[in-house]
Amino acid sequence: MPIREDWLSQVEEEILEPDIPIIDPHHHLWDRSDGRYMADDLQADIESGHNIVSTVFVECSSMYREDGPEQFRPVGETEFVNAVAKEYGKQNSGVVPRRVCEGIVGHADLTLGGKVDEVLEAHIDAAPERFRGIRHSVSWDASEEVRNANINPPRGLLGDKQFRDGVRRLSAHNLSFEAWLYHPQIPELTELARACPEVTIVCDHFGGPLGIGPYVEMRSEIYRKWQGDISALSECPNVFAKLGGLNMAINGFRWHKRLTPPTSEELAANKHYYLHTIDCFGPERCMFESNFPVDKISCSYGVLWNSFKRMVGHLTRKQKAELFHGTAARVYRLTPAVP
Repeated sequence: MPIREDWLSQVEEEILEPDIPIIDPHHHLWDRSDGRYMADDLQADIESGHNIVSTVFVECSSMYREDGPEQFRPVGETEFVNAVAKEYGKQNSGVVPRRVCEGIVGHADLTLGGKVDEVLEAHIDAAPERFRGIRHSVSWDASEEVRNANINPPRGLLGDKQFRDGVRRLSAHNLSFEAWLYHPQIPELTELARACPEVTIVCDHFGGPLGIGPYVEMRSEIYRKWQGDISALSECPNVFAKLGGLNMAINGFRWHKRLTPPTSEELAANKHYYLHTIDCFGPERCMFESNFPVDKISCSYGVLWNSFKRMVGHLTRKQKAELFHGTAARVYRLTPAVP
């Protein structure tokens, strides 16, 4: 879905609490037939007013190697992003203390089980100072109205023995598992987390609460079920939660269908998702994320981070520090932010 900069520009806001250091632990880079979001686009967003000190790139099936063994082709994405990070560092050395793509989360086929080691090592070799984790998306739904992950995962992949064997290999390389799924699959993620307690697991985008297709008229029912499932997931101490990715088309809030984009106050009306997750996991296991450019179909970067700040205005300075940079720095082993 194309980004409409003119539409987004209709809502401009003063940046709230501009001095708070922020690590954005979830964004993408791509140049493909359905749109472009590259380093210059990211730079424009992160320089829009908030104090972004570091970012983490998360895989999006982009810039793969065009030849060679299939399992190693995703390493091309890591090679590309690592080069972007180095070039940004050179161009901005001594100008702004900002580290773009300081962490990289790539893709590897975890159904390789124990044989995935060679792929993990190739990723680490490609970005030894930055590579931090693997995302093998498992988002699957029975409805034809819900688009499954682009790697077309089968139903029940989180419970597959080979897949779990691959997940377990991550801890041996000090890598995390990034989980992208839909809300009916959250209990499956909880089972995986219990079966692999040695692996650091990051749950993306609140576990993907759906609001399209057969779920359009079920928001209240889904929310109640989601509340319980998130509570159960939070009992696994090896799981961390990303707070964001709630403004995608699949969530069904239809911000992108409006004549004007939402304000940060309007976005903050969904704070019950954020506050429930924070209550369950605690600020020390939660981190705000942009999920750009995917969420950019609904709001600008400045408005999005303003909405986050509005949601947690009642929390202490220490709690906000965890949410905006502390948790991300620990999970992805990044340079700690200085408040």
